Amino acid sequence: MAIKQELEKKDKRTCLYDKHVLLGAFMSPFGGFEMPIQYAGIAPEHTAVREHVGLFDVSHMGEVTVQGKDAERYVQHIFTNDVAGAPVGKIFYGMMCYENGGTVDDLLVYKMGEKDFFLVINAANIDKDWAWMQQQAVGFDIDLQNRSDFYGQIAVQGPESEDTMERILGLPCKELVFYTCKTVGDVIVSRTGYTGEDGFEVYGSHDFIRECWDKLIAAGVQACGLGCRDTLRFEVGLPLYGDELSEEITPIMAGLGMFVKLDKEEFIGKEALAKQKAEGPAKKLVGIELFDKAIPRHGYTVLKDGQPIGEVTTGYHTLSTDKSVCMALIDSQYAKLDTEVEIQIRKKVFPGKVVKKQFYNKSYKK
Repeated sequence: MAIKQELEKKDKRTCLYDKHVLLGAFMSPFGGFEMPIQYAGIAPEHTAVREHVGLFDVSHMGEVTVQGKDAERYVQHIFTNDVAGAPVGKIFYGMMCYENGGTVDDLLVYKMGEKDFFLVINAANIDKDWAWMQQQAVGFDIDLQNRSDFYGQIAVQGPESEDTMERILGLPCKELVFYTCKTVGDVIVSRTGYTGEDGFEVYGSHDFIRECWDKLIAAGVQACGLGCRDTLRFEVGLPLYGDELSEEITPIMAGLGMFVKLDKEEFIGKEALAKQKAEGPAKKLVGIELFDKAIPRHGYTVLKDGQPIGEVTTGYHTLSTDKSVCMALIDSQYAKLDTEVEIQIRKKVFPGKVVKKQFYNKSYKK
C-alpha cells in the first residue's frame, strides 16, 4: 500500500479568499477555514439560487483519491453505500461509520475509473477522516492520497445553472444527469450540489477555479455565502455533519437508511447498524413545524407534555415557505407525523407538530 499525504494547509484560506474580500463578503470561521457567510445578504442570495443561479466557493471541502487493484474493495469496506459494478461517472452519497454505527462523516464517492475513486469529505473533518482512512487501508493494495490542498471547487446552483455552465464557462454538461460526473482535461464536473436545486460542482486547480470565478462574477452571477447554503440545504432536508449526523448520531437515527446497504457483504459498522435498524433506534431525526413565528435554534429543547424528549439540530423561519420549522433528534416514540410537541425558546414554550423533514420540494434533473 502506498500512502501520500499532501502538505497541510497553513493559512486555512481557500484559493478564492481575496475574491471574497474584494466583493465585500462578511467572513467568518467555518470548518477551520475563513469563509464568506454572505455578500448581498442571505435572503437575496437564497432567492437567487431558488429562482435563477448562484455561485459558491466550496474549496474548503476535502478530496481523497483511492486508486489501485483493491480500490473498489477498499471503498466498499469503509462506505455504507454500494459502489460494486457501478458505471464510470456514477456518484454515490453515503457515510463512513465506526464499528458502533456512529458517523465518521458523510461524503460523496465518484467512480472515475474501474480502479479509481474520488472521495469528497467535509472540511471540518479532513484531518480526522484522513487519519481514519489510513488506519482502515492496512492490507489493501491501493494508492491513497489526500488531495485536499490541490483542488479548488465551486458550486453553480439553480434553475439557470446548466446554461450558465455551458455559456459562460464553456463546460459542456447537458448530458449529465443527477449524480453523474465527467472529466474535461484535468477538471472534474459533476451534476451535484447541496441546495435542492439543479446544479453543478467543478473541481480543478486553484488557478482554474479562480478563472471560473472571475468569469461568472463578470457575467453577473450572484456570489453566495455559507449562510444561504445552510438555509437552502435545510429546506430540502439535507443533513449537516455536526448537526444531523455525528459520532453519536447514526445514519439510521438520521433517517438515511436508504444509503446504508445492509445487503452488502461487509462494511465497517454494518453489524451495529443492522441491529439498530431491526430493533429501531432510540432516537429519530424529525421535522417540526411551529404554530407560531418563533425561530427554533440548534440545541433548543423539544418537549412533550412539559418533559424533555430531544433537541433541535437546525432551525429557521424558512425563506421559501414562510414557516418556522426545524429538524430535531427526539425519542422515537414521539416521531410519528402530526404528533404534537413543544419547543423551549428562551423562557417560553411554543407548540408545534412533527412533519416531514423536507420542507421544500427538490428540483433536480433526473
